[in-house]
Amino acid sequence: MSFSYPKDVRFQCLRCGLCCGDTEKRVRRILLLKAEAERISMAKSKAVKSFARKIEGCKPYVYEMRKTVEEGKCVFLEGNNCTIYALRPLICRFYPFELKVAKNGKQEFLYTKECPGIGKGKRLKKEFFKNLLQQLTNVCV
Repeated sequence: MSFSYPKDVRFQCLRCGLCCGDTEKRVRRILLLKAEAERISMAKSKAVKSFARKIEGCKPYVYEMRKTVEEGKCVFLEGNNCTIYALRPLICRFYPFELKVAKNGKQEFLYTKECPGIGKGKRLKKEFFKNLLQQLTNVCV
């Protein structure tokens, strides 16, 4: 499993909810794999269309999470608490990190500095990023 990751980054989730919705500067897209949408649907006894809309052109993602009209927040966010935390999509599990394929074909983790949890907490080690890759493998299997 070959990948690169930021070697000197600290991160601790502050549970602020910033990543769960739109901001003044950014319209956030919470993308879902088909398996994720189905898992949430079963666990919440809700039709997928009640919390997500079908999208095209973002493979492997096939759905986008619906947001509240008034605040532009994920429909599963109550206050700053995720009501589907154990089932949350990969895109949520990865934030503030994302996995890209570099020009040389190697996978690399990048991160956004917009997250107030960057620079806080423990310095992340390779094991943290290995765990993220394992979660990707588990969902996509």
